[in-house]
Amino acid sequence: MSSLARNGCVSAHNFAAMNVVITGIGAVTPLGHSFEDISASLLSGKTAIREVTPDRYGRSGRHFMAKIDEIPCPPETLADEFNQMDRLEQACLSSAAQSLVNAGLWNNRSNMRIGIVAGIGGEHLKQWEIDFHDGGTQVFHLTRTGQSVVYRIRDSMQLCGPAVCVAAACASSGYAMAIARDWVRMGWVDVCLTGGGDIITPVSLAGFHNLRALSRRDDDPALVSRPFDRDRDGFVIGEGSAFMVLESERSARQRNATIFGEMAGVGMSSDASHMVIPSLEPTYAARAILSAMDDAGVTPADIDYINAHAAGTLVGDRAEAAAIRIAMNTEVGRIPVSSTKSMSGHLLSGAAVFEAIACLTAIAHQTVPPTLNLDHPDPQCDVLHVPHQSRPQRVRAAASNSFGFGGANLCVIFREVAKAA
Repeated sequence: MSSLARNGCVSAHNFAAMNVVITGIGAVTPLGHSFEDISASLLSGKTAIREVTPDRYGRSGRHFMAKIDEIPCPPETLADEFNQMDRLEQACLSSAAQSLVNAGLWNNRSNMRIGIVAGIGGEHLKQWEIDFHDGGTQVFHLTRTGQSVVYRIRDSMQLCGPAVCVAAACASSGYAMAIARDWVRMGWVDVCLTGGGDIITPVSLAGFHNLRALSRRDDDPALVSRPFDRDRDGFVIGEGSAFMVLESERSARQRNATIFGEMAGVGMSSDASHMVIPSLEPTYAARAILSAMDDAGVTPADIDYINAHAAGTLVGDRAEAAAIRIAMNTEVGRIPVSSTKSMSGHLLSGAAVFEAIACLTAIAHQTVPPTLNLDHPDPQCDVLHVPHQSRPQRVRAAASNSFGFGGANLCVIFREVAKAA
């Protein structure tokens, strides 16, 4: 046996052949704190978007967003330690711990090589900003500048596998999932925690507002987010965190774990054109979708649902619809497409992992979630929409798109896994 094999690494052949599955899900989101709660919210067409008091965010006028109010303390975490963490740390630790509990691995974590890959952007800036706003004394505290969220999770949960944080704008947690899948396939970890999160702060709110990316509708909060609609004018910001447990299908079968689905394929590309505006040439985003299908060994005929990145921006939604038409070719009129951001808001760094949960919901319930407020579909977003209400649908494979600012394009294919005989 080679030294690499003895150290747990795998050959190129085994790498390509290994199926990686999701066996645990944890979440702290505006639509629920568990897979079951989120699934129920999405399929019932519940919106988390509401009006909030402007004082906290330093701006006058009406503020619409999807906020998290309550963050449950994870198991075996001292209340004092948890209460000293900032909201982003709390949300990420809570959802990461919940995913291990959900996978049935919490009590065995000290005996396993458990890795962590998290997609989180601008974490220190956000906490310093909140401290400053609150008149706090921790603005330059060493524990804030010297340790990232992923290391706080690692240390609090006493995990001894590799840990890393990645940033790719609104696709951050999707890129984290892609890296985590490779860690499992390479044999560098037994299981890998992966996901991400984000919180709303005055600067993030003001920044997106000044970019004219946020909706400026002065309306019923439930009607503001309207991806693909003719009258959309921007997205609604959200916050939250979600994590998943990835492991090999063989490992999951051996321990009789619940399997939510397979992370079957990943595709990535870059626009390399503009810091904010998606490329007007949709072939770059389409390349990510095509690459994901190639990696999964599927064709457009095998895809039964697409969870669109579509946030509700004029250019972004049209660019994505064009990319979907290119990638799905003659199948585009058959495959339902929806944007769950119409319910959850845009969770920024946490959007990709949340929308992965939406795909797993579609697979688990054989029903695709809707796009709310899609009253008048934009003719330039010509795909098979799911307006207003969820739709029963045979879902064997689902694609989740994440197209971040700066042209970070990612698509992940999730596939149904047959139950053990």
